Amino acid sequence: MFKNKKLGLVIFFGIQILLISILKNYPELVEQFYSNGLYVFLSKLMRYVFGWIPFSIGDLLYTLAGIYLIRWLILSRKRLVKDTINWFLDIGATLSITYFTFHILWAFNYYRQPLYKSLNIEAEYTTEQLVNFTERLIEKSNALHTKLESNDTLKIIIPYSKSEIFDNIQNGYEKLSKTYPHLNYQPKSIKKSLYSIPLTYMGFSGYLNPFTNEAQVDGLIPVYKFPTTACHEAAHQLGYAAENEANFIGSLAAIYNDDDYFKYSGYTFALRYCLAELSRRDSETYKTIIPSINKGIIKNYQEVKAFWMAYENPLEPIFEKTFDSFLKVNNQSDGMKSYSYVVALLVNYYEDKAL
Repeated sequence: MFKNKKLGLVIFFGIQILLISILKNYPELVEQFYSNGLYVFLSKLMRYVFGWIPFSIGDLLYTLAGIYLIRWLILSRKRLVKDTINWFLDIGATLSITYFTFHILWAFNYYRQPLYKSLNIEAEYTTEQLVNFTERLIEKSNALHTKLESNDTLKIIIPYSKSEIFDNIQNGYEKLSKTYPHLNYQPKSIKKSLYSIPLTYMGFSGYLNPFTNEAQVDGLIPVYKFPTTACHEAAHQLGYAAENEANFIGSLAAIYNDDDYFKYSGYTFALRYCLAELSRRDSETYKTIIPSINKGIIKNYQEVKAFWMAYENPLEPIFEKTFDSFLKVNNQSDGMKSYSYVVALLVNYYEDKAL
């Protein structure tokens, strides 16, 4: 009987894959019934359950799961030879349950309607629009830099602890929710990852645990990056699975924050994306525009670059390639390289708005 149940779960695994391949063609249904329906309830429930705990329950669960997996592989190695079919049934049944849980608790968000449609903005932009918007961003970023630091050659040092930054991210989302109620971020559940060191060597600044809905931020990254990274992970918690869309919402949440250090982090984050895209589209204009940026802003960019360079290792490209492939499998065709779409959202969102 138990063997039949495991076989049933394996068959159900195949059915799940088939159904999801069909569901990809109906993003409006996912948007209405899951992302703005079931997921809202489930995500808030998990944030209420786990958010108050000061450490990452999700990281502990991953640790226990890893230990159990290693133990199971060691103890069941003889079964692989004696009872091969049942051994594979165990694996298939476990994958089926995990796949189902992963999608119910989070991953259906990968198949929701693109953000530009729900915001009713364009998904394309011209180089002229990009140049104009980048110049506006430079002016705003320079003004904030000067407000926070009188010497324009010095980088901005955010005078908050990382815990204080976590406590303040709700402010920007509260402001955003006045226009977009679905961006109300309450309660919060965001923590420093227990695995910050390996996370850094893998090249990632944070992630969302889909099984506990805890946002994890790499505790080693420069404080300058904490506001936008924390806001990015909160955007994932609100159901925006696509990295580019979470980047856009995260930057808005930082920009809308009342705190000027958050604003600075948000504006310069957006500026970095626009500069990267401008360099790709029009290298000559890029070269002429760079000198207009306060040197202190450039030093903040260099600070982040130096941090990641210090942790470069031969395995990092493998992890990034694996995650890139994971994104592409889950309905994100551009993988991690989606700068243009982030910029499109920013350019068109601010087309008729003041910075």
